[in-house]
Amino acid sequence: MFENILNVNGMELLDVTLRAFISLITLFLITKMLGKRQVSQLSLFDYVIGISIGNFAAEMTINLESDYLHGILAVVIFGFVAYFVSILTMKSIHLRRYFMGVPTILIQDGKLLEKNMKKIKYDMNDLLEQCRINGYFDLSEIKYALMEANGTLSILPFEKERPLKVKDMNINPKMEGLCANVVIDGKIMKNNLKNCNKTEEWLQKELKLRGYIHLDDILLVTLDVNEKLQIYEKNLNETIKNVLE
Repeated sequence: MFENILNVNGMELLDVTLRAFISLITLFLITKMLGKRQVSQLSLFDYVIGISIGNFAAEMTINLESDYLHGILAVVIFGFVAYFVSILTMKSIHLRRYFMGVPTILIQDGKLLEKNMKKIKYDMNDLLEQCRINGYFDLSEIKYALMEANGTLSILPFEKERPLKVKDMNINPKMEGLCANVVIDGKIMKNNLKNCNKTEEWLQKELKLRGYIHLDDILLVTLDVNEKLQIYEKNLNETIKNVLE
């Protein structure tokens, strides 16, 4: 075993390393071009394209007898095909339905649609599992259930089973919004602070009032729309100081 390791051709290792970097860079650029989507959000067409591109990249990296330029060309071609298909599907609803698919109703008005389940080859155990994952252990609570084109199950419960909302309670909740990260790893995020219409001097003053002299002691500071500072100390992740203005 050790003899085999010692007898490895150094040029081959260098070639594999170079191919790996080229594959990684090519895949990264193609992925950036195609946009941000999780695996669970991929349509069948996107899934096939992704598998093919992955195979091309792996073959280009490991198979030293293949021309890596051919592998790059294959990845680029598949990537541009996927890109142009995404452009076309945004402009044409008919192409969108063909390439991306359409939702399928599995439960309608509380009744199971067996024909539709067979159409998409979806058995009862799969349906029950996805209902449980969505928090519904009793199918009688479900009015509509749709299988989306990406394979996820969307559920609309009966009116009496729907979660209580704030507007149902006739109360006026406090305004909420996204929190801005104004300090990360002891460094002030100047652009985020500026977007909150605050200055570094204001932040330093507020932190000193709360006993923080050095930013090095702070892991994270967030600021919300109500000007509430939330401070997370380094090495003391369990300690959170809430300060209301």
